[in-house]
Amino acid sequence: MSDKLDFLAFGAHPDDVELGCGATIAKLISQGKKVGIVDLTKGELGTRGSAEIRTKETKEASKILGITLRENMDFKDGFFRNDEEHQLKIIQVIRKYQPDFIFCNAPDDRHIDHPKGSQLIVEASFLSGLSKINTVDFLENTQKQWRPKNIYHYIQWKNLDPDFIFDVSGFHNAKMDAVKCYSSQFYDPKSKEPETPISTKNFLDFVQSRANDFGRLIGVEHGEGFISNRKLGFSSFDELI
Repeated sequence: MSDKLDFLAFGAHPDDVELGCGATIAKLISQGKKVGIVDLTKGELGTRGSAEIRTKETKEASKILGITLRENMDFKDGFFRNDEEHQLKIIQVIRKYQPDFIFCNAPDDRHIDHPKGSQLIVEASFLSGLSKINTVDFLENTQKQWRPKNIYHYIQWKNLDPDFIFDVSGFHNAKMDAVKCYSSQFYDPKSKEPETPISTKNFLDFVQSRANDFGRLIGVEHGEGFISNRKLGFSSFDELI
């Protein structure tokens, strides 16, 4: 069975992908697309919870979304770098799964790992298409070069202007259910742990209101916004909402 994916979503931390494009992933899967998620770190520096708790939460969230696979690169939370060592590891993943399209973190955001991870994925995706960069799989077989057709950045903490909005009406609840699997990170009135910017009720309300607002902008119930890494083109006006 081929490892090839239609879409591969990267997140600097577990829960980034769910927050940024969880509804989009749920919709794509309902349309028969193969989607995988790769988390760069285990989020071990998070103020609340632990890496072990986050791993259990990630498994539950993945079940809700129905993704084909999920992996963790085990990069060092807060301290991974966009350097040759990390780029080569990402290249191996891209060449293994040969995604047509990639989702990744926002190019500008509050958490330093988000833009850093974003640029790492962009640069590794380009380098992955160069035949003179040699990588091997876990069986030591030489990998063929592969470059995705495009990279789409999901929007996170900051209110960045999207290049396009994807209609996710009917799939927003699945996203929120997946997000709420991370109960150690988000609003829980019973929690005794320190409050963080994302653990407040206001933050979950914001996630809901952003989906409502993106939907409003294109005349649907819910939407998720994306920034495209390259210019978008289309061959039919019928494709537009």
